[in-house]
Amino acid sequence: MSELNNDRYLRALLRQDVDTTPVWMMRQAGRYLPEYKATRAQAGDFMSLCRNAELACEVTLQPLRRYPLDAAILFSDILTVPDAMGLGLYFEQGEGPRFERPLRSMADVQALPVPDPEDELGYVMNAVRTIRRELKGQVPLIGFSGSPWTLATYMVEGGSSKAFTKIKQMMYAEPAALHLLLDKLADSVILYLNAQIRAGAQSVMVFDTWGGVLTPRDYLEFSLRYMHKIVDGLIREHDGRRVPVTLFTKNGGQWLEQIAATGCDAVGLDWTTDISDAKRRIGDKVALQGNMDPSLLYAAPARIREEVATILAGFGKGNGHVFNLGHGIHQDVDPEHAGVFVDAVHELSRPYHGG
Repeated sequence: MSELNNDRYLRALLRQDVDTTPVWMMRQAGRYLPEYKATRAQAGDFMSLCRNAELACEVTLQPLRRYPLDAAILFSDILTVPDAMGLGLYFEQGEGPRFERPLRSMADVQALPVPDPEDELGYVMNAVRTIRRELKGQVPLIGFSGSPWTLATYMVEGGSSKAFTKIKQMMYAEPAALHLLLDKLADSVILYLNAQIRAGAQSVMVFDTWGGVLTPRDYLEFSLRYMHKIVDGLIREHDGRRVPVTLFTKNGGQWLEQIAATGCDAVGLDWTTDISDAKRRIGDKVALQGNMDPSLLYAAPARIREEVATILAGFGKGNGHVFNLGHGIHQDVDPEHAGVFVDAVHELSRPYHGG
């Protein structure tokens, strides 16, 4: 078993004792850091940065040099899988991700390949191996993927969407096509995350960014069903250690019990769910990750500390809390404020542990 200097994050996910609540931030390697902007400029564009193992490693490690974070997260993008399926991913300036060949029919879905993670996605595995080597056991490395539903929204809409009309049209008018797509995506994500685990990821997370746009019935049928399939297909023991899996649905607070029942180790919370409520509902089954509103990092340091204290008090004593933002850190946040946040979690959480 590879030794870790700091395994707080993994211990918390397994609801074991820790000395202080572990903390990391979604999108902690990113545009709020000047050093990230410099590396991205050096790479030329976003996907070139993802595809260069040394540069992807560099930006993964940048936030760890600034802050005493308890985990590193692989620098990549959720759209690597649809890109590897041949849809022609590109990024419009100011528009976000787009696909040249969005899916429109059952025939389009039937033609999709399931990518080989060590071939078409080999650059991601190279990045994982490089990062694990350079971390030197400092903290665990998190691997991740988008959820099948979330990936499908981009693949059918052709990019980001506000109303999700194209995918909902497929869902209601051609459900068999969407189920086939989601099934292929679940198979692809299982292969992809298991390859990340074999390459060195010590925990994995599934981001269901758009599950919250569905009706309760449709969420269970078109999103959670396929995340459950992924959980069932993952390597859960590797290198002599349990590999915890976290599921995160943005705006998914109404489905916490059903998410916890998939067999995942942890449920991610956004800021619209009260953590004390989540703990009461599912805290005896899974760990909880979250859940400060990222916009609070615009506040004065005293207000950031106050919010950290409120969330810690909401969770209360006991194990099984990984502190995080309720979604990714915003790109115009002052890096100093992120430091205040991380330090506050470690300092203010100590009384909740031990004794």
